[in-house]
Amino acid sequence: MAETTFPDEWLLQSLEGLLTPERLAELRSQAEPGQSLWETLVSKKVATDAQILEKLSARYRLKIASLPQVDLTIRDRVPEQLARRFRVAPIRMTDSFLEIATSNPFDLDAEKAMAFAMTREIRLLLAAPSQIAAKLDELYRPEKALDRLLEGMAEPGLVTLGTEAPPEDINLTATEAEASQRPVVKLVDLIISEGILSRSSDIHIEPEEGGVAVRYRIDGVLRQVMKIPRAAGVPLISRIKIMSSLDIADRMRPQDGRARVSVNSQPIDLRVSTLPAALGEKVVIRILDSRATVKSLDSLGLNPGESQAIQRLLENHEGIILVTGPTGSGKSTTLYSMINLIKGEGVNIVTVEDPVEYRMAGIVQVQVQEKAGLTFAAALRSILRQDPNVVLVGEIRDRETAQIAVQASLTGHLVLSTLHTNDAANAVTRLVDIGVEAYKIAAALRGVVAQRLMRKLCPTCKEVWMEAPPERLRKWIPTGTPLYRAAGCPDCAMTGYRGRFSILEVLTMSPELERRIAAGETADKIAAAGRRAGMKFLWESGLAHVLRGESTIDELLRVVDIPAEEERVAESAPPPHPSRTVGHARAVPGAGPGAPPAPISPPLPEPLGAHFELLEEPAPPRASGAHGEPARKVLLVDDEDSLRKVMKELLERDGYLVTEARDGVQALDQVDRVGPDIIVLDLNLPGLDGYGVLSHLRSRPATATIPVIVLTAKGDEDNEVRVFELGADDFLSKPFRARALSARLEAVLGRRRPH
Repeated sequence: MAETTFPDEWLLQSLEGLLTPERLAELRSQAEPGQSLWETLVSKKVATDAQILEKLSARYRLKIASLPQVDLTIRDRVPEQLARRFRVAPIRMTDSFLEIATSNPFDLDAEKAMAFAMTREIRLLLAAPSQIAAKLDELYRPEKALDRLLEGMAEPGLVTLGTEAPPEDINLTATEAEASQRPVVKLVDLIISEGILSRSSDIHIEPEEGGVAVRYRIDGVLRQVMKIPRAAGVPLISRIKIMSSLDIADRMRPQDGRARVSVNSQPIDLRVSTLPAALGEKVVIRILDSRATVKSLDSLGLNPGESQAIQRLLENHEGIILVTGPTGSGKSTTLYSMINLIKGEGVNIVTVEDPVEYRMAGIVQVQVQEKAGLTFAAALRSILRQDPNVVLVGEIRDRETAQIAVQASLTGHLVLSTLHTNDAANAVTRLVDIGVEAYKIAAALRGVVAQRLMRKLCPTCKEVWMEAPPERLRKWIPTGTPLYRAAGCPDCAMTGYRGRFSILEVLTMSPELERRIAAGETADKIAAAGRRAGMKFLWESGLAHVLRGESTIDELLRVVDIPAEEERVAESAPPPHPSRTVGHARAVPGAGPGAPPAPISPPLPEPLGAHFELLEEPAPPRASGAHGEPARKVLLVDDEDSLRKVMKELLERDGYLVTEARDGVQALDQVDRVGPDIIVLDLNLPGLDGYGVLSHLRSRPATATIPVIVLTAKGDEDNEVRVFELGADDFLSKPFRARALSARLEAVLGRRRPH
């Protein structure tokens, strides 16, 4: 059997008097592969750490490190990955040098790597491997410190009834006493204070196999910082419950509470949430700095134009402005930045929040107290009696709050609030789902700001990304644009990022959007209309930051999805309505979900044949309209592109000026834009159908006299009577002859022509 070779064979030259050749051979035969000579000598009690250190110090004239005196603040400047990789413990650092403790002063790779990473001279001190490992745990992963902290805790009692009780079945009578013990109090204080000092927004305490994990959310990303023994889990969670006035005996239902602590004389509010899970209760602590400075819009890191778009929204004196996004996306910060922009001595601003996250002078802030009956709806109802100019509602959660907020906006108040939706367009459908009528939303809404937070590249260590971007991203990135990647340095805790900025999607109301919302259009149609009005998607907002070198492609993909191709060309024609078919196979309006699907005819090689019977060649185009008059304007409204194209060609040959619309909402918009002399209207349209368009036209004085010819595949008597009752001038069933349409137009225009 081959003898074991120790990785630190160089140590043999310094062990004269401690190790005989016979004993060395014996150790080689007993040692496990990979085990160091130093660790073998200590474990076999051949020598102590102090004896080996003394020998090395005398031979190589190196000082022995004093590890108990290590400055704990150095951990934020020396990355853990680097220290653990080379098994060295940082001791002291100045602007010119870094002192490290090592058990191998001949590791030139470690010395060079540390010098390069820290840009300082490296000074070596000696320490035992066990001492270095313990100090690294104390600095970066304080499980060892926690073990010492928890030494005074008694093992919680377990009750076994027939079968082995699960670990969470702990005697609850002892839990409150254990939760008040000094070690547990110190442990909770340590976790919370470290989380606050680490700039974390949330602290997650999660029971798992073998212990309880503690994770901090820093710059939007979770990082595990420690894992404590499972025996300490229940007392620790009970201590947090006591702090936040929760029921420690009830571990079977979720609970919410609040606490207030002070770190470095700075008051901090905590929002605590518990959730029963398979291995015990999970606790999430949201850290709220109530004295944090309210940021300005410019400090949010917005793209040029986004700040101006928000300022234009705030010029409204009434209506609703919504900020949407998931939890932790910076909605409250943006709302307060907006409030900070409009507050003044002559403006009465009242807020209702749960909880009050920022304290602001000059405004009245109301804290929701649900146990006392002060809910969002109740507070908002009372606020409206206080003569406010601007009302900030922390969150619209239910129908009652939404309806009161909408009603307040319709009666002369500017209402700012948040909503949990994925994008700006879905805020409308979310309000409809809650129970607000679509026409009220259309009248009240002034704009929606969808928001996410992206991490900002660390300015100290960011470096140019030399690789080409993936194929699916190249169409978004102009050729020659420099991109950057996250490298990692002590300033950013080796993450490559430090700080965050906002990316926005600003949907501003327009006449077209108002009509679409009132008609109950889907979110994608609303987004398309917003796109035509100049709205940029979240992806485009984030991409602009990436192209300016402020963040990375990886971070953009973490925050938002790549938009589908059809979203990039939202201005183009929408796909045919699913209920539409070609030729005579048409879906019947109002058919129930159980009705059999309408047959779909195969596409015809010649689109004319499905709808017209051409008995003769069309006449050559006229230079003017009928009777020598100027050409009349015709609006064609049909969602079938092929039919609309054919009708347009025929009517233009007859001397008409033709404008097209694909759906009812677009038709009403074109009526306002073009002012047609006559409208050819299909009844079966997506979204707002022909009946709705006809009703809108006849209800408005400006459009009540425009003649309308109705096209439909449903040529029964009841349908014909209905369209005439709604105010149609003529009725034409499909399929029809080509010349029949021209004749109907001539006849209707002749009847409407003034004599």
